[in-house]
Amino acid sequence: MKDEKNAADETRNDTPQEIKGSNTVKDPDEWTTGDEPMTGAQQSYLKTLSAEADVPFDDKLSKAEASKRIDELQHKTGRELSE
Repeated sequence: MKDEKNAADETRNDTPQEIKGSNTVKDPDEWTTGDEPMTGAQQSYLKTLSAEADVPFDDKLSKAEASKRIDELQHKTGRELSE
């Protein structure tokens, strides 16, 4: 049982608040896959944020661009994570 507990501790999923400021959080401009099309989750969330912010939704954004736009719209709509 001890080994299982240690394995579970090592694979714990951190929330964004827990890793904020960590060197594991990269700037989207440095992502190796940043030029790929945005993910389905990004697209869905951006549609929601765009509607709330009353701004056009751009479905042609890359992963990195979508991440930056999400940050921008979270700030505009008051949905940004508290630090």
